[in-house]
Amino acid sequence: MHTIRTIVLAGLFATLLVACAKPLPADKSNYAGEWKGGPISLLITPEGRVVYARKEGNMSKSIDAPVKEFKGDNFVVGVGFVSTEFAVAAPPHEEGGVWKMTVDGIELTRVSGISTPVEPGSTST
Repeated sequence: MHTIRTIVLAGLFATLLVACAKPLPADKSNYAGEWKGGPISLLITPEGRVVYARKEGNMSKSIDAPVKEFKGDNFVVGVGFVSTEFAVAAPPHEEGGVWKMTVDGIELTRVSGISTPVEPGSTST
């Protein structure tokens, strides 16, 4: 019985996450894509979903949540009262045919338009 309740609650939470996502604003559409740099893997979908993973040594952080809002170039991700703000020092821009942006002090390169999330250190196909 406890397992069924856990599965139902997890399903409701997943539905809430999907329902909370709003599409990226038109002026932020360049944020969409799969980005990688150093220990960070970041996926931002045009629908407003963010999948973030950062792994350094024994420390790892991951987030899978909708974009709540943009504050200038920064973006806030989360659900309800739980959120985190990503500091964007350099918004998405093209350099020599390669798209880059700097998030939380790490320069990221767009490795693909939109794809499925991948773990840091793995290769994209």
